[in-house]
Amino acid sequence: MSALQATLRHPAYRLGVTDMIGTAVGVGAWGLVTGVAMVKSGMSAPMAVFMSLIVYAGSAQLAVIPLLAVGAPLWVIWLTASCVNLRFVIFSNMWRSYFAHLPLRQRLSIGYFSGDVIFVAFMKRYPEARPEPNQVPYFWGAASTNWLAWQVPSIAGILLANVVPLSWGLGFAGVLALLGVLLSMLFDRATWLAAGVAATAAIAAFALPLKLNILVAIAAAVTVGLLIEAVDRRRRHPEVVLVPADSVLPPEERQRVEAGDEVPLREERHP
Repeated sequence: MSALQATLRHPAYRLGVTDMIGTAVGVGAWGLVTGVAMVKSGMSAPMAVFMSLIVYAGSAQLAVIPLLAVGAPLWVIWLTASCVNLRFVIFSNMWRSYFAHLPLRQRLSIGYFSGDVIFVAFMKRYPEARPEPNQVPYFWGAASTNWLAWQVPSIAGILLANVVPLSWGLGFAGVLALLGVLLSMLFDRATWLAAGVAATAAIAAFALPLKLNILVAIAAAVTVGLLIEAVDRRRRHPEVVLVPADSVLPPEERQRVEAGDEVPLREERHP
């Protein structure tokens, strides 16, 4: 309890809350549309609430809802959700440099509460891949704001789905919300190129059944992103670090060596 109070009072926690307020409206609209869509597709309200709280992945939920509605095979549903969430493998790999020193329970909690806009805001605040005392409170400030911004409208959409007419055009509102979240994540050449490839692939494969064009678009975008990262890593010139003869590299230094950012040059001991 004392640790929780200290986190809530930390200035970095309030900074995380402030950074997420700007995207909370878009996330809330996205959650509302997803909540209504789950019930309109035939899912019961208790199951929809359970899915919102346990899955907590808006893009995956929106991707599998049409498949559930048309009775798609279970393997297609699981494969679609897994492909949509592949980006979290990349997120967790990049967050390892910041949170690898934390206990397993905290890392599992971070995995559940992580999200796209949280990742973008966090990386803008802490571009250097090394642990700092302010990072954990900042993450929880951003994560708690994003979680509430999603869950409250999503559950409201579930409970009010039967009284919300389709003529309100919530589907278009959801598209606008997703566009707002997407544009906030396009911050470099690699993300812009991956988004363009995904859009092109989705349109080109639109005729595929069971909305498999989504899988094609995701696979194309991930492939392009990994290729760009590999090319950039080859072009990068690592920093040479002089290491004493009998010293042991600290964990953060080992991670930078594994990532190719540093090359350790160990001193020789002469008689």
